[in-house]
Amino acid sequence: MKFDDYKISGFYDELLTERLTARTGAGKLIKYLKKLKPQELQQRKDAAELAIMAMGITFTVYSEGDNIDREWPYDIIPRIVPQREWQKIEAGLEQRLTALNHFIDDIYNERKIIKDKVIPADILRSSKNYRKECQGISPVFGVWAHICGSDLIRGDDGTMYVLEDNLRVPSGVSYMLENRKVTKRVFPELFKDYNILPMGDYPSNLLDTLSSISPRPMEYPEVVVLTPGIYNSAYFEHSFLAQQMGAELVEGSDLIVADDDCVYMKTIEGLSRVDCTPSAPCGPTSLIV
Repeated sequence: MKFDDYKISGFYDELLTERLTARTGAGKLIKYLKKLKPQELQQRKDAAELAIMAMGITFTVYSEGDNIDREWPYDIIPRIVPQREWQKIEAGLEQRLTALNHFIDDIYNERKIIKDKVIPADILRSSKNYRKECQGISPVFGVWAHICGSDLIRGDDGTMYVLEDNLRVPSGVSYMLENRKVTKRVFPELFKDYNILPMGDYPSNLLDTLSSISPRPMEYPEVVVLTPGIYNSAYFEHSFLAQQMGAELVEGSDLIVADDDCVYMKTIEGLSRVDCTPSAPCGPTSLIV
Protein backbone atom coordinates (compact mmCIF):
# COMPACT_ATOMS: atom_id res chain seq x y z
CA MET A 1 0.00 0.00 0.00
CA LYS A 2 1.32 3.42 -0.94
CA PHE A 3 1.56 6.03 1.79
CA ASP A 4 -1.04 8.25 0.06
CA ASP A 5 -3.49 5.33 0.06
CA TYR A 6 -2.68 4.72 3.71
CA LYS A 7 -3.64 8.29 4.65
CA ILE A 8 -6.93 8.05 2.75
CA SER A 9 -7.86 4.80 4.49
CA GLY A 10 -8.29 6.64 7.79
CA PHE A 11 -5.99 4.43 9.85
CA TYR A 12 -3.99 5.92 12.69
CA ASP A 13 -0.34 4.99 12.98
CA GLU A 14 0.67 4.66 16.64
CA LEU A 15 4.35 5.32 15.90
CA LEU A 16 4.52 7.72 12.93
CA THR A 17 2.82 10.96 12.01
CA GLU A 18 1.52 11.64 8.49
CA ARG A 19 4.91 13.23 7.76
CA LEU A 20 6.57 9.96 8.81
CA THR A 21 8.15 11.51 11.88
CA ALA A 22 8.07 9.81 15.27
CA ARG A 23 5.11 10.49 17.51
CA THR A 24 5.69 11.73 21.05
CA GLY A 25 7.54 9.10 23.04
CA ALA A 26 8.05 6.73 20.10
CA GLY A 27 11.43 8.03 18.89
CA LYS A 28 13.60 5.60 20.86
CA LEU A 29 11.45 2.64 19.85
CA ILE A 30 11.57 3.50 16.14
CA LYS A 31 15.33 4.03 16.30
CA TYR A 32 15.72 0.68 18.03
CA LEU A 33 13.52 -1.20 15.52
CA LYS A 34 15.44 0.29 12.59
CA LYS A 35 18.61 -1.36 13.90
CA LEU A 36 17.04 -4.82 13.81
CA LYS A 37 17.35 -6.91 10.67
CA PRO A 38 14.21 -8.73 9.42
CA GLN A 39 15.57 -12.08 10.58
CA GLU A 40 16.31 -10.63 14.03
CA LEU A 41 12.74 -9.33 14.30
CA GLN A 42 11.45 -12.76 13.27
CA GLN A 43 13.60 -14.38 15.95
CA ARG A 44 12.09 -12.06 18.56
CA LYS A 45 8.60 -12.97 17.32
CA ASP A 46 9.39 -16.70 17.48
CA ALA A 47 10.81 -16.25 21.00
CA ALA A 48 7.60 -14.52 22.12
CA GLU A 49 5.43 -17.33 20.74
CA LEU A 50 7.57 -19.95 22.49
CA ALA A 51 7.35 -18.01 25.77
CA ILE A 52 3.56 -17.82 25.49
CA MET A 53 3.38 -21.55 24.84
CA ALA A 54 5.72 -22.35 27.75
CA MET A 55 3.78 -20.07 30.10
CA GLY A 56 0.50 -21.70 29.11
CA ILE A 57 -1.21 -18.43 28.13
CA THR A 58 -4.30 -19.64 26.29
CA PHE A 59 -7.89 -18.72 25.48
CA THR A 60 -10.86 -20.45 23.88
CA VAL A 61 -13.03 -19.20 21.00
CA TYR A 62 -16.41 -20.88 21.41
CA SER A 63 -17.69 -19.63 18.06
CA GLU A 64 -15.22 -21.86 16.24
CA GLY A 65 -17.07 -24.94 17.49
CA ASP A 66 -14.16 -27.10 18.59
CA ASN A 67 -13.60 -25.30 21.92
CA ILE A 68 -9.85 -25.84 21.59
CA ASP A 69 -7.42 -23.79 23.65
CA ARG A 70 -5.27 -21.48 21.54
CA GLU A 71 -2.12 -19.57 22.37
CA TRP A 72 -2.69 -15.91 23.16
CA PRO A 73 -2.03 -13.71 20.06
CA TYR A 74 0.75 -11.27 20.80
CA ASP A 75 2.10 -8.32 18.80
CA ILE A 76 5.79 -7.90 19.62
CA ILE A 77 5.77 -4.21 18.65
CA PRO A 78 4.76 -2.40 21.87
CA ARG A 79 2.38 0.54 21.97
CA ILE A 80 3.89 3.59 23.62
CA VAL A 81 1.56 5.80 25.69
CA PRO A 82 3.23 8.95 27.05
CA GLN A 83 2.62 9.46 30.75
CA ARG A 84 0.94 12.84 30.25
CA GLU A 85 -1.61 11.26 27.90
CA TRP A 86 -2.15 8.31 30.24
CA GLN A 87 -2.78 10.61 33.22
CA LYS A 88 -5.59 12.25 31.25
CA ILE A 89 -7.03 8.86 30.26
CA GLU A 90 -6.73 7.57 33.83
CA ALA A 91 -8.56 10.58 35.27
CA GLY A 92 -11.31 10.18 32.67
CA LEU A 93 -11.75 6.49 33.44
CA GLU A 94 -11.95 7.14 37.18
CA GLN A 95 -14.59 9.81 36.57
CA ARG A 96 -16.45 7.43 34.25
CA LEU A 97 -16.52 4.59 36.78
CA THR A 98 -17.69 6.97 39.49
CA ALA A 99 -20.57 8.02 37.23
CA LEU A 100 -21.44 4.38 36.49
CA ASN A 101 -21.59 3.58 40.19
CA HIS A 102 -23.84 6.59 40.81
CA PHE A 103 -26.08 5.38 37.98
CA ILE A 104 -26.38 1.84 39.41
CA ASP A 105 -27.04 3.18 42.90
CA ASP A 106 -29.73 5.51 41.55
CA ILE A 107 -31.69 2.87 39.60
CA TYR A 108 -31.80 0.59 42.65
CA ASN A 109 -32.76 3.38 45.05
CA GLU A 110 -34.13 6.87 44.30
CA ARG A 111 -34.43 6.46 40.50
CA LYS A 112 -33.93 10.15 39.85
CA ILE A 113 -32.75 9.33 36.34
CA ILE A 114 -36.21 7.88 35.63
CA LYS A 115 -38.11 10.68 37.36
CA ASP A 116 -36.12 13.28 35.42
CA LYS A 117 -36.90 11.36 32.20
CA VAL A 118 -33.25 10.98 31.29
CA ILE A 119 -34.00 7.37 30.34
CA PRO A 120 -37.47 5.81 29.82
CA ALA A 121 -38.77 3.56 32.60
CA ASP A 122 -39.49 0.86 29.99
CA ILE A 123 -35.76 0.37 29.40
CA LEU A 124 -35.29 -0.51 33.05
CA ARG A 125 -38.37 -2.73 33.27
CA SER A 126 -37.43 -4.67 30.15
CA SER A 127 -33.79 -5.24 31.12
CA LYS A 128 -33.11 -8.93 31.80
CA ASN A 129 -30.07 -7.94 33.86
CA TYR A 130 -32.04 -5.84 36.34
CA ARG A 131 -32.13 -7.53 39.75
CA LYS A 132 -35.14 -6.73 41.93
CA GLU A 133 -33.28 -8.34 44.85
CA CYS A 134 -30.89 -5.37 44.85
CA GLN A 135 -33.57 -2.72 45.35
CA GLY A 136 -32.89 -0.58 48.41
CA ILE A 137 -29.38 -1.93 48.95
CA SER A 138 -26.57 0.43 49.97
CA PRO A 139 -23.23 -1.33 49.43
CA VAL A 140 -20.05 -0.57 51.37
CA PHE A 141 -18.46 2.75 50.31
CA GLY A 142 -21.38 3.22 47.91
CA VAL A 143 -19.55 1.14 45.31
CA TRP A 144 -21.50 -1.38 43.23
CA ALA A 145 -18.86 -2.09 40.58
CA HIS A 146 -15.41 -2.53 42.11
CA ILE A 147 -13.88 -3.67 38.83
CA CYS A 148 -14.51 -2.21 35.39
CA GLY A 149 -13.12 -3.26 32.04
CA SER A 150 -13.29 -0.29 29.69
CA ASP A 151 -12.35 -1.08 26.08
CA LEU A 152 -10.31 1.77 24.62
CA ILE A 153 -9.81 2.46 20.93
CA ARG A 154 -7.71 5.09 19.17
CA GLY A 155 -9.69 7.15 16.68
CA ASP A 156 -8.20 8.32 13.39
CA ASP A 157 -7.86 11.75 15.01
CA GLY A 158 -5.47 10.26 17.58
CA THR A 159 -7.91 10.56 20.48
CA MET A 160 -8.61 7.64 22.81
CA TYR A 161 -12.30 6.73 23.02
CA VAL A 162 -14.22 4.29 25.22
CA LEU A 163 -15.77 1.59 23.05
CA GLU A 164 -17.69 0.00 25.92
CA ASP A 165 -17.61 -0.52 29.69
CA ASN A 166 -17.67 -4.08 31.00
CA LEU A 167 -18.95 -4.31 34.57
CA ARG A 168 -20.33 -7.85 34.37
CA VAL A 169 -17.43 -10.28 34.77
CA PRO A 170 -14.85 -8.35 32.70
CA SER A 171 -11.79 -10.42 31.78
CA GLY A 172 -8.34 -9.84 30.34
CA VAL A 173 -6.09 -8.44 33.05
CA SER A 174 -4.01 -11.62 33.34
CA TYR A 175 -3.09 -11.33 29.67
CA MET A 176 -2.01 -7.74 30.26
CA LEU A 177 0.31 -8.81 33.08
CA GLU A 178 1.71 -11.74 31.13
CA ASN A 179 2.17 -9.55 28.03
CA ARG A 180 4.46 -7.34 30.09
CA LYS A 181 6.55 -10.38 31.09
CA VAL A 182 6.84 -11.48 27.46
CA THR A 183 7.86 -7.97 26.37
CA LYS A 184 10.60 -7.98 29.00
CA ARG A 185 11.91 -11.23 27.51
CA VAL A 186 11.72 -10.11 23.88
CA PHE A 187 12.83 -6.47 24.21
CA PRO A 188 14.70 -6.15 27.53
CA GLU A 189 16.61 -3.18 26.10
CA LEU A 190 13.43 -1.09 26.00
CA PHE A 191 13.05 -1.34 29.75
CA LYS A 192 16.50 0.22 30.09
CA ASP A 193 15.84 3.04 27.64
CA TYR A 194 12.30 3.86 28.82
CA ASN A 195 11.00 4.73 32.28
CA ILE A 196 7.99 2.39 32.12
CA LEU A 197 5.33 2.51 34.81
CA PRO A 198 5.09 -0.78 36.74
CA MET A 199 1.86 -2.73 37.06
CA GLY A 200 2.92 -5.91 38.85
CA ASP A 201 1.14 -4.86 42.03
CA TYR A 202 -2.28 -5.27 40.41
CA PRO A 203 -3.12 -8.64 42.08
CA SER A 204 -2.24 -7.32 45.55
CA ASN A 205 -4.29 -4.16 44.94
CA LEU A 206 -7.21 -6.30 43.81
CA LEU A 207 -6.93 -8.45 46.93
CA ASP A 208 -6.84 -5.34 49.14
CA THR A 209 -9.92 -3.95 47.40
CA LEU A 210 -11.87 -7.16 47.89
CA SER A 211 -10.72 -7.50 51.49
CA SER A 212 -11.90 -3.96 52.24
CA ILE A 213 -15.53 -4.91 51.48
CA SER A 214 -15.56 -8.06 53.57
CA PRO A 215 -18.69 -8.21 55.77
CA ARG A 216 -16.52 -9.51 58.61
CA PRO A 217 -13.86 -7.29 60.21
CA MET A 218 -10.90 -9.63 59.69
CA GLU A 219 -7.25 -9.05 58.92
CA TYR A 220 -7.29 -11.81 56.31
CA PRO A 221 -10.80 -12.31 54.88
CA GLU A 222 -11.52 -15.47 52.86
CA VAL A 223 -11.35 -14.40 49.20
CA VAL A 224 -12.05 -16.99 46.50
CA VAL A 225 -12.06 -16.88 42.71
CA LEU A 226 -15.13 -18.55 41.24
CA THR A 227 -14.60 -20.35 37.91
CA PRO A 228 -16.94 -22.46 35.72
CA GLY A 229 -14.02 -24.89 35.29
CA ILE A 230 -11.13 -25.81 33.04
CA TYR A 231 -13.20 -25.67 29.84
CA ASN A 232 -14.16 -22.03 30.30
CA SER A 233 -12.49 -19.61 27.88
CA ALA A 234 -11.17 -17.48 30.76
CA TYR A 235 -9.91 -20.34 32.92
CA PHE A 236 -6.31 -19.22 32.47
CA GLU A 237 -7.30 -15.88 33.93
CA HIS A 238 -9.17 -17.41 36.86
CA SER A 239 -6.28 -19.68 37.85
CA PHE A 240 -3.74 -16.89 37.32
CA LEU A 241 -5.57 -14.44 39.58
CA ALA A 242 -6.14 -17.02 42.28
CA GLN A 243 -2.46 -17.94 42.29
CA GLN A 244 -1.27 -14.33 42.29
CA MET A 245 -3.63 -13.25 45.08
CA GLY A 246 -3.07 -16.36 47.18
CA ALA A 247 -6.81 -17.07 46.97
CA GLU A 248 -8.66 -20.36 46.57
CA LEU A 249 -9.88 -21.28 43.07
CA VAL A 250 -13.36 -22.79 43.40
CA GLU A 251 -16.19 -24.07 41.21
CA GLY A 252 -19.87 -23.88 42.01
CA SER A 253 -19.88 -27.42 43.38
CA ASP A 254 -17.26 -26.35 45.95
CA LEU A 255 -19.68 -23.86 47.54
CA ILE A 256 -22.86 -24.14 49.55
CA VAL A 257 -25.26 -21.69 51.19
CA ALA A 258 -25.83 -22.61 54.84
CA ASP A 259 -28.83 -21.94 57.07
CA ASP A 260 -27.36 -18.55 58.04
CA ASP A 261 -27.62 -17.45 54.37
CA CYS A 262 -23.81 -17.25 54.14
CA VAL A 263 -21.68 -18.92 51.48
CA TYR A 264 -19.25 -21.60 52.61
CA MET A 265 -16.42 -23.37 50.80
CA LYS A 266 -15.94 -27.11 51.16
CA THR A 267 -12.44 -28.01 52.40
CA ILE A 268 -10.84 -31.18 53.74
CA GLU A 269 -11.12 -29.63 57.19
CA GLY A 270 -14.81 -28.84 56.83
CA LEU A 271 -16.74 -25.77 55.75
CA SER A 272 -15.00 -22.39 55.56
CA ARG A 273 -17.03 -19.21 55.23
CA VAL A 274 -16.38 -17.13 52.10
CA ASP A 275 -16.26 -13.35 52.47
CA CYS A 276 -15.96 -12.19 48.85
CA THR A 277 -15.13 -13.27 45.32
CA PRO A 278 -13.99 -11.18 42.34
CA SER A 279 -14.97 -11.21 38.73
CA ALA A 280 -11.98 -11.40 36.43
CA PRO A 281 -10.90 -7.81 35.61
CA CYS A 282 -9.15 -6.42 32.56
CA GLY A 283 -6.78 -3.67 31.74
CA PRO A 284 -4.50 -2.06 29.15
CA THR A 285 -1.63 -3.89 27.46
CA SER A 286 0.38 -0.78 26.64
CA LEU A 287 3.66 0.52 28.01
CA ILE A 288 2.99 3.71 29.96
CA VAL A 289 6.18 5.78 29.93
